[in-house]
Amino acid sequence: MSGIRFGADLSEALTRTVYDQHRKRSRIRNRLVRLTQIVILLAGLGLWELSGRMQWIDVLLFSYPSKVWLLLDGKLLDGSLLPHVGITVMETVAGFFLGTLCGAALATLIWWSPFLSRVLDPYIVVLNSMPKVALGPLFIVGFGPGMAAIIATTLSITVIVTTLVIYNSFKEVDSNYAKVVRVFGGDRRRVFQKVIWPASFPTIVSTLKVNVGLAWIGVIVGEFLVAKEGLGYLIIYGFQVFNFTLVIGSVLIIAVVAALMYEVVAWLERRITRSR
Repeated sequence: MSGIRFGADLSEALTRTVYDQHRKRSRIRNRLVRLTQIVILLAGLGLWELSGRMQWIDVLLFSYPSKVWLLLDGKLLDGSLLPHVGITVMETVAGFFLGTLCGAALATLIWWSPFLSRVLDPYIVVLNSMPKVALGPLFIVGFGPGMAAIIATTLSITVIVTTLVIYNSFKEVDSNYAKVVRVFGGDRRRVFQKVIWPASFPTIVSTLKVNVGLAWIGVIVGEFLVAKEGLGYLIIYGFQVFNFTLVIGSVLIIAVVAALMYEVVAWLERRITRSR
């Protein structure tokens, strides 16, 4: 018995050692990836700065980092920048959550009714392939030239994509699991609750990350069309007055805030997946 116990302890110790080595290599690899990303970013910014100061590029069109920073810093100090950032972030968050909820609800409704699925299938395909910018004037007329039209433009992008992704995930669940639930007397609601939803949950959570980018696209397109404030408005205004430093600065702010939103959603995904 002591020999068996010794062998089990040895096996457990070896397993723990291998696991610790794997975690250590994983941490080193992650740090190396982060370091490489930072080096690439700093090298790109440095090359851009040098190209602008040495006149290797057209400064009027492409500007350079220090010039962009001075402009944004000035607008931040005079209080004219944060209202634009705030309104765009608010519209994006609203479009993100509403698009995700409406898309998930519509996908569930279509899965629940096979008849409705067959009826709506061609319409969803057409709406998905239609350029959403073409619907912008309709939203402006229907909702007025304001935030409602911008959010409607965002939803026209996020809802359809979310519906398609989640509904396809529902359809790809192994039908044998649903048959087992039905054998034990489960109805359609029980099948959805016990089989479809748990199996599709990772896809639904992953859709959140996709919707971050889609929501930003919808909001910026909407602001291009109708807004009098927001980062999209700053881009259009900068283009109209040939202030391309303002255009590039607004684009960089969008990139930073969008990346932060993506990281928040990715963190939530890790927390939710780990807790399941």
